[in-house]
Amino acid sequence: MRDMTRRLIAAIAACLLLASCGDDAGQTPEDTASDKATTTAPLSESPAPKRGTEIVVADSEFGPMLFDDREQAIYLFDVERTDEPKCYDDCAKAWPPVLTDGEPVAGSAVDESLLGTTERADDTVQVTYGGHPLYYYAHEGPGEVKCHDIFLNGGNWYVVKPNGDRA
Repeated sequence: MRDMTRRLIAAIAACLLLASCGDDAGQTPEDTASDKATTTAPLSESPAPKRGTEIVVADSEFGPMLFDDREQAIYLFDVERTDEPKCYDDCAKAWPPVLTDGEPVAGSAVDESLLGTTERADDTVQVTYGGHPLYYYAHEGPGEVKCHDIFLNGGNWYVVKPNGDRA
């Protein structure tokens, strides 16, 4: 076992020695840097745009309403009369915003012209629909709708109909 360990250490040392030698003999550090700069130029391709959060319409006990593609119910907060979010801190813990990394995607029966985004104070991007910032309720599972027409955090919370109005 001891002999095997010595051989392994010797092999690693030989590899490191060979890797440190290379074929830059006779070149100054400036020459080496300029060679590498010309051979490792970045590609001109731009990264693919990120796919945004998908919003869909599905049936519920309140009629057709908005969900995300994971079947999480989506709500609006009636104190928000513009696309400027007012739900932060404890409110946002109970009612997490529907965030997106790219342009939101209109799923089945969603009016794409009503989809939009707004920037939050923490620089995240929140999905809007019909000019309303959208939220989830933190204590619901997929397909559950527990908090329609309920007063919490200083206002009423409503599920959102496909036309952008509250149910």
